[in-house]
Amino acid sequence: MTVTIYDVAREAGVSMATVSRVVNNNPNVKPQTRKKVFEAIERLGYRPNAVARGLASKKTTTVGVVIPDISNAIFAEVARGIEDIANMYHYNIILCNADKKKDKEIRVINTLLEKQVDGLLFMGGAVTDEHLQAFRTSNVPIVLCATTDENGTIPSVDIDHEAAAFDAVQTLIKQGHTSIAMIGGTLQDPANGYSRFQGYKRALETSGLTYDENLVRIGNYRYESGAEAMKHFLDLPVRPTAVFSATDEMAIGAIHCIQDNGLRVPDDFSVISVDNSRMASMVRPQLSAVAQPMYDIGAVSMRLLTKLMKKETVEQAKVVLPHEVVMRQSVGSK
Repeated sequence: MTVTIYDVAREAGVSMATVSRVVNNNPNVKPQTRKKVFEAIERLGYRPNAVARGLASKKTTTVGVVIPDISNAIFAEVARGIEDIANMYHYNIILCNADKKKDKEIRVINTLLEKQVDGLLFMGGAVTDEHLQAFRTSNVPIVLCATTDENGTIPSVDIDHEAAAFDAVQTLIKQGHTSIAMIGGTLQDPANGYSRFQGYKRALETSGLTYDENLVRIGNYRYESGAEAMKHFLDLPVRPTAVFSATDEMAIGAIHCIQDNGLRVPDDFSVISVDNSRMASMVRPQLSAVAQPMYDIGAVSMRLLTKLMKKETVEQAKVVLPHEVVMRQSVGSK
């Protein structure tokens, strides 16, 4: 049978109110009484009912996290940052994978809100009207993590994705490359897709280079799509000399395609990406990349959410973290 607070009170010879105060870390309990209650809890194997406590306090000390792809190392790093700060402030997290599918994202958001989470962190693609409607019906704080909404009305933590792509392409241009291809993400994705594509175009225009749609291929962020895009570039009558990839995983697919065709990086092609995941330093040659502070994005998002949940003053609800170009062996001079 389930052990109840009544059983613990009887075992310890105290009132149920005293057991409740001990369980909830109320300081108004004598040390000797506290010790008796904890000994009774241990003997009986009592576990407090978090749901019941949440109903009583209207707080569950739980945060819902919607993640696009739990198998992606980038999002795993963000989740680690979230988890560390959540632990620091004594919150538990419920992590839900949404597969970058809008319908599933909306369903997961509603499910988490039904579970009475105290706050919600959303990592995803485009924040659509359907997302905004789900957010508006929530009575708990919401923070966008590694993404933003078009109007900037919801608190968010991210980098400037257009500037990150611009800096990556400018790095290639400064090395003398004038024919630069891009492996992009879906343009419906405002951050990893559209913004990085805009940064690519702006870098070309700023340097007086012509945009060529034959040098752009849209992938799905996966290794295979990077390799497939690179195969297209290799088949062009006039090949580019450098490739900018919107993500590390697609960049590594491109590098392996180059090598499988008897060519070398960076001697025949230079490759650079945005992300700087652990994979960037594992591939050979090591991948040059614009580093997103993924752990920090997660940590700062969770800290912002804790402030909102505690109704603390928030000076900046839209946080843009810095990025940097990390040069390795995949980029060479033309």
